[in-house]
Amino acid sequence: MGNGKKKAISGTIVAAMTLAISACGTESQDYTVSYKGIKTADVSSGVSVHDPSILQVDDIYYIFGSHMSAAKSTDLLNWEKVADGYSKTNPVYGQIYEVADQAFAYSGNKDSLIQTDDKQTHVWAPDVIYNKTTGLYYMYYCTTSTWNASNLCYGTSETPEGPYEWKGALLYSGFNRKTISGTDVLDYVDEDYAYKNYIQGGQYNYNDYPNAIDPTVFYDEDDRMWMVYGSWSGGIFLIELDPSTGQVIHPQADPDNNVDPYYGKRLLGGGHISIEGPYITYDKESGYYYLYVSYGALTSNGGYQVRVFRSETVDGDYVDMNGEYPQKSAQHQNFGLKLTGNYKLPSLEKSYMATGHNSSFIDEKDGKMYLVYHTRFNDGGEGHSPRVHQMIVNEDGWPCELPYQTQGETISEDGYDKNDVVGRYYVINQGTDISDKIANPKILYLNKDGSVAGEKSKGTWTYNDGSYYMDITIDGDEFSGVFCRMKDEAGTDVMTFSAVGQNESVWGVKYFD
Repeated sequence: MGNGKKKAISGTIVAAMTLAISACGTESQDYTVSYKGIKTADVSSGVSVHDPSILQVDDIYYIFGSHMSAAKSTDLLNWEKVADGYSKTNPVYGQIYEVADQAFAYSGNKDSLIQTDDKQTHVWAPDVIYNKTTGLYYMYYCTTSTWNASNLCYGTSETPEGPYEWKGALLYSGFNRKTISGTDVLDYVDEDYAYKNYIQGGQYNYNDYPNAIDPTVFYDEDDRMWMVYGSWSGGIFLIELDPSTGQVIHPQADPDNNVDPYYGKRLLGGGHISIEGPYITYDKESGYYYLYVSYGALTSNGGYQVRVFRSETVDGDYVDMNGEYPQKSAQHQNFGLKLTGNYKLPSLEKSYMATGHNSSFIDEKDGKMYLVYHTRFNDGGEGHSPRVHQMIVNEDGWPCELPYQTQGETISEDGYDKNDVVGRYYVINQGTDISDKIANPKILYLNKDGSVAGEKSKGTWTYNDGSYYMDITIDGDEFSGVFCRMKDEAGTDVMTFSAVGQNESVWGVKYFD
């Protein structure tokens, strides 16, 4: 992929001097945003999988999601339902009901120690990994009764499609002084520590300790196995797993480094700010671990979005483009590179809303990096659909998400001709807000002389001859990214750029004459 930690200075640089408007010929440029003549696409992918977690098995891609759903695909675009819904006949998850007295002993249904608020079953946010040691597929998931009473559990299967056999509970949250006896907490910490730290006023100390949900499991560069998990409440935590059993390895306490002897290491968040759905991917070419999380509320108008942090070591510190990360009760909209939120682009039938709760992977066949998430739409409902976008790492080692869902595009390692990249672009900036605001496009021109022109914007752009890397400055804000020729949602060929800076993502889409 040609990724690098430091910005390379190579190739012939296109002139970046901003010239007078008359010299650029911009007086004839049209800045009107119009979609006339542009084909639109149906937003449906054929399935609804909430909180999709990706698993690649040879030429088949699986996504597993909340509410016991699963689907598979061979092209990351068209999906076939494998399972869906709380039912004993569910082929992937159904075995859980045969051991309901164990699987839901603590949380997740009406008979649990902590009963569900609505008396229904709740099995959320599964993640499946192939365990290299045991040769089995391991599914990690959570059962949940209230907004902070949850239980991380796991099961195993010989095949990715299950059924997954219940193996046990791993971590508990949301207990009080009375219900702590129904957990394994006191097997790993003494009562004085537990009551001092995990309990406040007789109730669970959710500001400092996690909601035990949203597990994802991965291997680090040394083949050690880890689970990252957590949500609002006390934030995002990391804990090591024993590959021979799939179970948690409880660490030694290290308060100076935010390591708790039961829950592991806090990486981000705390103080019940919005943060959930953590996912870590290691990219050996850039040398970084990328930690993705979602901010906001998951409803269509809740500002749901994907942020990314990175670290050179598996246990952090994970930082954003400013070298910072959100700590307890932080104004967290200021932290983390925002990859995607609410937006409208040409060829989209509707605006995409609440694009979040992602997974990520690097394709074992061709080394391409992808972001997988669900999106809602500005249609007045809460229907959702999975989306997969390719990401390209820029010269600074940050992932840049391509504007449209993948349709098999391959970036040109040799770069693009200048005539292909100059011209009229629909440009959006995802910003850093957490709101229902939609990023709508404006028209910007990338001119041959290296200037950027818009109705109320100006700037400069450069690219490296012989590579796909580019830089753009818009109204004084600098972004570093990539060009990529791809197809829009309706299958029309377009030139795009995706660039990041100031924890913001800027996308551009150009249609060919």
